[in-house]
Amino acid sequence: MTTQKILLCLAHPDDEILGPGGTIAQYAQNGAYVELVCATRGEAGEIADPALATPETLAEVREQELRCAAETLGIQQVTFLNYRDSGMAGTADNQRPDAFINALADEVVAQLVAVMRRVRPQVVITFEPYGGYGHPDHIAIHHHTHTAFEKAGDTSYRGDLGRPYHPQRLFYPLVRFAFFQAMKEKMEQYGLETDFFTNLEERRDKGWPDDKFNVVIDISRTINRKMTAFACHRTQFGPDNLFRRLPETEMAQLLQSEYFALAWPESANSLQLNNLFDGLS
Repeated sequence: MTTQKILLCLAHPDDEILGPGGTIAQYAQNGAYVELVCATRGEAGEIADPALATPETLAEVREQELRCAAETLGIQQVTFLNYRDSGMAGTADNQRPDAFINALADEVVAQLVAVMRRVRPQVVITFEPYGGYGHPDHIAIHHHTHTAFEKAGDTSYRGDLGRPYHPQRLFYPLVRFAFFQAMKEKMEQYGLETDFFTNLEERRDKGWPDDKFNVVIDISRTINRKMTAFACHRTQFGPDNLFRRLPETEMAQLLQSEYFALAWPESANSLQLNNLFDGLS
C-alpha cells in the first residue's frame, strides 16, 4: 500500500494548529507521512509573557514552539524557508528587505518545488487566497504554493531540483465564520468580552465562503493532541488569548470538526469527499 503523504506549506509557527491540526494528528497517527514547510519564524508575533522571549530571541523561541507542536501532532519534518515575518498589513515590518512578502517569487517557488519533488506528497495544504484574515504572509504563501504546485510536475522546469512530480490534490484548511459566530455566542453566555468579533462580517466578505468546502474531518479522536499543540505556542497563546478565554472543554467542543476546500483539481472542486485521500490510489 502506498504511504499517504501530506505537505503543509504555511507562513508562521502556529499556522499548523487552528485549521488543520486535528486532521494532521489523525493522519500521522494512522501512519501517514506529514512534512511542514514554514516560510518564517514568526518574528513579528506578540509575546504573551516577557519572561518567555524578547524581540531579539522570539524567532528562536517560536521555532522551538513549532517543533514542540509538530512533535505533538506527528509532523515528521519541519523545513524553514528562513524569511522574516512580514507583520500585519500596514506595519513597518512590511518594509524590511528580508520580509517574506518581499522575497523574489522565483526564489520561493524553487524552494517549494524542491520540497514537493523530494517528499512527493499526494496532498498539499496551504491557505486560501485571503489567508484566513488577510495576513500578507498567508496570502504570499498561498500564491507561491499554487505556482510551485503547478511547476513541480513540469518536466521543463528546473531539472536540478529533482525528478518532476505533480501532487494530486491541493487543499485549503478553513476556519469558518460559523466557528467564530458560535465562539462569540459561547463567550457571551459566560459574560466575556467579545470586541474581537466586531469586524468579523468584513472578514467574512473578503474570506472563503462558509459553504464552499469538500471535506469535513471529525477530529474527536485527536482533539486532545490539537489542544496540547496549541499549548506549545506559549508566546502566542497566553492566558488572555482569544482561544483561551473559554473553558478548554468548551473550546474543544467548538473545534470538533475541521473543514477543507479542494483547490485542485479545479474540475473536482464540487466533490464531497469522505477524507483528504478519498478516491486516490
